[in-house]
Amino acid sequence: MDLSINVGYFGPHITDDHKLIKDLDELGVSCVWTAEAYGYDAVTPLAYFAALTKNMDIGSGIMQIPGRTPAMTAMTAVTLDKMSNGRFRLGLGVSGPQVVEGWHGVPYGKPLAKTREYVQLVKEMFKRDGKIEHQGEYYTLPYTEPDSTGLGKPLKIIEKPLRSDIPIYIAAIGPKNIELTAEIADGWLPFMYSPSQGDDIFNKYLEKGFSKSEDKNKKDKFNIVATVNAKICTEEEKEDNLKLARNVYTLYVGGMGAKDKNFYYNLVCDYGYEEEANQIQELYLSGKKDEAEAIFPSVLLDDLTLVGTKEEIKEKFNIWKNSNVTELSIGLPVDLETIKYLNTLNEMY
Repeated sequence: MDLSINVGYFGPHITDDHKLIKDLDELGVSCVWTAEAYGYDAVTPLAYFAALTKNMDIGSGIMQIPGRTPAMTAMTAVTLDKMSNGRFRLGLGVSGPQVVEGWHGVPYGKPLAKTREYVQLVKEMFKRDGKIEHQGEYYTLPYTEPDSTGLGKPLKIIEKPLRSDIPIYIAAIGPKNIELTAEIADGWLPFMYSPSQGDDIFNKYLEKGFSKSEDKNKKDKFNIVATVNAKICTEEEKEDNLKLARNVYTLYVGGMGAKDKNFYYNLVCDYGYEEEANQIQELYLSGKKDEAEAIFPSVLLDDLTLVGTKEEIKEKFNIWKNSNVTELSIGLPVDLETIKYLNTLNEMY
């Protein structure tokens, strides 16, 4: 199992800690992932990390599909891959309607159709086999609508990409999105993946996607990157160190998306906590966020994280190793002692 770090939306917060980044690079951490919502972007910190490191990959986890045209994403990916000497991973996601329409000011549309079309175009641009012409539901190249100048012409990326097969990861949570990811992408970026229950819940969606892929060996090469909070601590310190994870998971279950369309809520129900999920959502949406956090199931919280004594972490890490997850991405705050310990455990098993 690979070990990576995920600095989320807050890449700039740790860019000054050169020693930490270089220590992680020398430890063999496989990748540093960044994200974006409507604050810091995911791309700029990756260029900075590329300059600081020599070994680890740099990954966008994720770049928002609605925020960039396929061409802009392809250009950015090719640039970062060149600057990092072939170490870039392109993570994509459609985000949610609140951000897409409220921040980017574009229609949310149909996420499955948009993602498929977007990834198809980006892959074609990476290959540079010819000038791009495309007539799709969401993208038309060249643009020929009535308000066009009529001067657009098919183009291909000027510089030959260092790699024509830059790996593409998709953040997906709904069944159909997971199926599509298994079909068209090289990896999946899940959220709230349970090492004890996730395989049983998600395998059927992944298998459907693999069966539709043109690559018959897709399943063997497919990467699943699960982000977790990790921290070695005493039993007495454990609850304090779980506060961040409790806060984030409660937000997603209680307040992410619309009340009747929240895949994170659905997932917690699938994990066997329907009653608690209902209560969390009701409390959160009524403004009682602290009360919602207080009832987030402790057993599930423990399952989704690697926080505790060394013995507890060792036991839980073994469960992760036996799951379908191929990479554990450790979220902020990054604790070097914990990373070293996980690295030791990884080498032991």
